Amino acid sequence: MKLSNLFELVLLAAIWGASFIFMRVAAPEFGPVPLIGIRVAVAALVLLPVFLMRRPLALLFENKRHMLFVGVFNSALPFCLFAYATLYLSAGITAVINATVSILTAIIAYVWLKESLTVARMVGLLVGIGGVIALVFSVDAFEQRSANWALVAGLSASFSYGVSACYIKRNIKGVDSLTLSLASLISAAIVMLPFVIWLWPTQMPSGVSWANAVVLAALCTGAAYILYFKLIADLGSSQATSVTLLIPLFGMMWGVVLLDEVVTVYMVAAALVIILGTGL
Repeated sequence: MKLSNLFELVLLAAIWGASFIFMRVAAPEFGPVPLIGIRVAVAALVLLPVFLMRRPLALLFENKRHMLFVGVFNSALPFCLFAYATLYLSAGITAVINATVSILTAIIAYVWLKESLTVARMVGLLVGIGGVIALVFSVDAFEQRSANWALVAGLSASFSYGVSACYIKRNIKGVDSLTLSLASLISAAIVMLPFVIWLWPTQMPSGVSWANAVVLAALCTGAAYILYFKLIADLGSSQATSVTLLIPLFGMMWGVVLLDEVVTVYMVAAALVIILGTGL
């Protein structure tokens, strides 16, 4: 890996880790659904010019049924669930929950796609699940009903990502990452539009919340996807996806630096156990 690629990998982790900060700030005023409606729509607008420079527009309209499924389960649903989770959990904790995607995807792939589980992967699953249990106790979720449901929402979001990943592997062949991402974001925006209108806040969100929503969409989704595609092209998908190991660390760091969130030693230990399980 070149030094420039390493820098890009760390930069991407920092950007995606910051997405939980922006959601935590903007979600209380917008509400999870309107916020994510803005996120997917603006992100699609950011990606569209990049797409048109490389691909014909008609390519977006192929595999419409599959793109709709991916749009719901890879963008609309998990984004909304994580936005809800940030209402009650710190940005750092929510970022750590995001690291369970690989663990849950492995379980789904074993059940749905009949993929084999090596000894290392089975150990990773057990370690990761142990880390999740430790994380639950680190935030006293069982004593706080709201935190309990937020944890369920975050894990459900990770599960949704896993369902989408397995669906893509089983049903979508020969579609490049840029086309898949843009088509799914557009599908998510279309599906979410009536819910965004219905749940739009009665009081206009503040300028600070608007700024966080736009940065979340343009930087943490649109621009981040472009950087991610570059890393896939340079390094391959396996090395590029290692960014997920760094996101929780940046999520916790940004939470402490920007929002004065408290991170205990117990929370850090739980996060490291989840990251270890994800790595395996």
